[in-house]
Amino acid sequence: MSLELILVFLTLGAFVGFMAGLLGIGGGGILVPILTTIFIYQGFPMDNVVHIALGTSMACIMVTSYSSLRAHHANGAVVWHLVKAMWPAIVAGTFLATFVAAQISSKGLAIFFSAFMAYVASQMFRSKKIQTSGSDAGKAELGLVAFGIGAISALVSIGGGSLTVPYLNWRNLDIRKAIGTSAALGFPIAITGTLGYLINGIAAGGSHPQYTLGFVYLPAVLLVTIPSFFTAPIGARLTQTLPVQTLKKIFGVLLLVLSIKMLVSLL
Repeated sequence: MSLELILVFLTLGAFVGFMAGLLGIGGGGILVPILTTIFIYQGFPMDNVVHIALGTSMACIMVTSYSSLRAHHANGAVVWHLVKAMWPAIVAGTFLATFVAAQISSKGLAIFFSAFMAYVASQMFRSKKIQTSGSDAGKAELGLVAFGIGAISALVSIGGGSLTVPYLNWRNLDIRKAIGTSAALGFPIAITGTLGYLINGIAAGGSHPQYTLGFVYLPAVLLVTIPSFFTAPIGARLTQTLPVQTLKKIFGVLLLVLSIKMLVSLL
């Protein structure tokens, strides 16, 4: 691996970690399209290039989400009874969806990813405050919502923040605690998603790029996670001081640009 590529992975990790802590987003929206572009440049097989980007992103998010979780917990922003109520269904949805992803082509996954990121970007531009539901969610609702969040998170390799945060905010949870709780739920999503992509990548057989385990490219995981571990707490600490709404709009534009770039590269 060239020095230039190593520096790209390190820089990517630092930025992803910071944004994960600041906005409660696991970083897959940035990682997947950039990793896809890098892997195409490295000559990875086109049939599995997006699958490897998704699996690698999930593995990176494990460290990012854990670091972000610790920072938000230290700030008292994690509602643990909601985490306990939602994590089993989130794990089930995430794991099952990795098997679905393994049956979809790289182009199909790229189209779904881009469509979802367009939705995420549109939410970044919302200036209107989310109207609360006026009631608390029951166990059945939490389970169904968590299953859906886990499934979508696996298909686009995110920590679930773009779905979990608005849902919890709608269910009367303060936005700061919604972000913290979302960060806590992102950790089991990342662990389960990584395991699922490992299993499905191994089961797929065939030749994989060197240093790839299943659908996870290990050098990228190492180089991205090291800086992200240190920058995620910085982002979490700055949640209350930086102009988050302005940053969300900029981030939304970035997601759209990266998604379009990935589609162009594949189509």
